[in-house]
Amino acid sequence: MKLYDLPQEYRPLLDLKQTELAIKQIKETFQLNLSSTLRLRRVTAPLFVLKGTGLNDDLNGYENAVSFPIHDMNGAIAEVVHSLAKWKRVTLAEYNIPQGFGIYTDMNAIRSHEELDNLHSLYVDQWDWERVISKEERTAKFLRTIVNDIYSAILHTEFTLSECYPQLKATLPEKVEFIHSEELRHLYPELSPKEREEAITKKYGAVFIIGIGNELEDGKPHDNRAPDYDDYSTLNEDSFFGLNGDLMIWSDVLGKAVELSSMGIRVDKEALLHQLKKSGKEERKNLYFHRRLLNDELPLCIGGGIGQSRLCMLLLKKAHIGEIQSSIWPEEMREQCNKMNIHLI
Repeated sequence: MKLYDLPQEYRPLLDLKQTELAIKQIKETFQLNLSSTLRLRRVTAPLFVLKGTGLNDDLNGYENAVSFPIHDMNGAIAEVVHSLAKWKRVTLAEYNIPQGFGIYTDMNAIRSHEELDNLHSLYVDQWDWERVISKEERTAKFLRTIVNDIYSAILHTEFTLSECYPQLKATLPEKVEFIHSEELRHLYPELSPKEREEAITKKYGAVFIIGIGNELEDGKPHDNRAPDYDDYSTLNEDSFFGLNGDLMIWSDVLGKAVELSSMGIRVDKEALLHQLKKSGKEERKNLYFHRRLLNDELPLCIGGGIGQSRLCMLLLKKAHIGEIQSSIWPEEMREQCNKMNIHLI
């Protein structure tokens, strides 16, 4: 039987009924905090989009979307979304959202390529959000301001939860530590990018790593990003490349860092052309989304996704994402979880 890296001597702090009630409370509380803090309007999101429009995200570039033919549209192919980064930007334009305001939605996706473990599922649920910004706000300073606002909403949600369930003590640090991926590489030159994430997150508890996608001084990116949503190649005011990043939270239950959110200032026309050329994806300029951006029909914006199940997992101090959401798991994983007090939904 394949063994998975699961915490030993784990005991859930809430039973199944309490867990379901607490999940509901977290989701209701956090999305209200998020929408009021960032001034976001809720919109309805698609589960799938038409292939060939450029609206779907290709994430790291190798994942294949789940797809199916549409019988009543002459066999046109629909793709289940990977995320809604580009769809949201089009929606900002369609709703004519003014500067300083934005949208959020429940994003549900299927990622059939995932390697299943206690943090990765076939089913992905996020709060996807997007906000219109000005040209002057396309800075790392403004990015940090938005990250702090989101983290404040997380802290408020944690406090509210701990008031209802005293056994769930509030343990998140009071603030987020910011570090650029190049600084992180210099800090831990002997470690791999993932090992660096673990080390810095364990040290501070909550870290936002700026600059994901562009090559570092050693010629390798910290991690890969699709070239057509986050701006990872613009030189920011800190003299580093990149206006995006990942929010990492340390889990004492798992003894590891958990990526809770990926977000960033989105590409403008110049950054899009540069990143498409550098990644060898210039043919995308002819797709629906990319044509609209290059024709100045889409607003400047910042946006990202916040994992719903992962946030619940962290705040409820759970050992497996399957304790939060219902999905499909290998039989050997279910057997191992049953032996370790991990009750998969």
